[in-house]
Amino acid sequence: MSLAFDDILAAQERLRGHIERTPCRHSRTLSEITGAEVWVKFENLQFTAAYKERGALNKLLQLGENVRARGVIAASAGNHSQGLAYHAARLGIPVTIVMPKGTPFVKVQQTRAHGAEVVIEGDGYDEASATARKLCDERELTFVHPFNDADVMAGQGTVALEMLEDVPDLEILPIPIGGGGLIAGMATAAKHLKKDIRIIGLEPAMFPSFTAKMRGVQTAQNGGGATIAEGIAVKTVGDLSYAVARPLIDEVLLIEEPYFERGIALYCNVEKTVVEGAGATSLAALLAYPERFRGKKVGLVITGGNIDTRLLASVLTRELVRESRIVSLRIIGDDRPGLLANVSAIIGQMGANIIEVAHNRLALDVPAKGAEFDVMIETRDAQHTQEVMDALRERGYPPRVV
Repeated sequence: MSLAFDDILAAQERLRGHIERTPCRHSRTLSEITGAEVWVKFENLQFTAAYKERGALNKLLQLGENVRARGVIAASAGNHSQGLAYHAARLGIPVTIVMPKGTPFVKVQQTRAHGAEVVIEGDGYDEASATARKLCDERELTFVHPFNDADVMAGQGTVALEMLEDVPDLEILPIPIGGGGLIAGMATAAKHLKKDIRIIGLEPAMFPSFTAKMRGVQTAQNGGGATIAEGIAVKTVGDLSYAVARPLIDEVLLIEEPYFERGIALYCNVEKTVVEGAGATSLAALLAYPERFRGKKVGLVITGGNIDTRLLASVLTRELVRESRIVSLRIIGDDRPGLLANVSAIIGQMGANIIEVAHNRLALDVPAKGAEFDVMIETRDAQHTQEVMDALRERGYPPRVV
């Protein structure tokens, strides 16, 4: 299987005027944090907040009238389904989407809002895909694969065309791998335009499907887990996308969960933009493997921004804990009037904010005439937290972090 550069150029012309020509901007702050020269492609600014529109629409625009009339079907954890549903509705094509049970609510709701029939089935993509194939045969629909399709790969490759038009001297493209469609298309385009550009594939450590295939290992039984990067949580990489991408990839890196969270938080706090777990993958790679990218001009793709708001709030709060800006302090003292008031006064005088207090007089490791309470505080940074703890200790209330 090969993907021609001309197919990607044709896709670019086909998509022109139908999707956003998203910006690719230099980030001075992320460059300072990572040590690389960072350029960010904001694919979360597409109408459905993900690059998947490109491949889905490129496929739809090439279908015949009879095929369009019967309709299309796909299996997807969210972004492919939204892109397909949105553009199918624009083109008057009926669409059915099979989504795994763990798909974030926001993606299910948005897919239905675009007029698609949504079927929730299976514990992951592979099970959902099997159901979609069955329905496809029963209803005589056309299956639009999210990654293992040449037309879809060609559409995704237009991301790299735009990035190298905007920043021709990029040296490295770290690209997320789920099923492999994005990296197959982008690597084909990038290597054709600039032979010495490095293509680095990125996978969640919980779902190393591409890495396993390179090593001749079957991951269907071993891969899995509750990754925050559910958009690339695919147990088996596509055969076609693998065949296209493998000769073009210089290296594949595995990303652990905390780096996805840090990437989401940095994009929110630094770039003031919302990304999902998979969308933060390329930035997560720079945080996890800084030596690979230091001093190089690196192009990052925010592949999607469809994250559940509750999960986003949790990630941002966890980042505050990770940075010691939210800390829970345990204090044990005599159970006498004014103890909590004194501790609260010290914390207030130090400029910290009390978020929550839990008071416990019955813990068996506390003296019968004593009291234990946990105070959750918010501070400016780790140094400020230490200053608060030192002040409490000096006044006779030695705390410990819990």
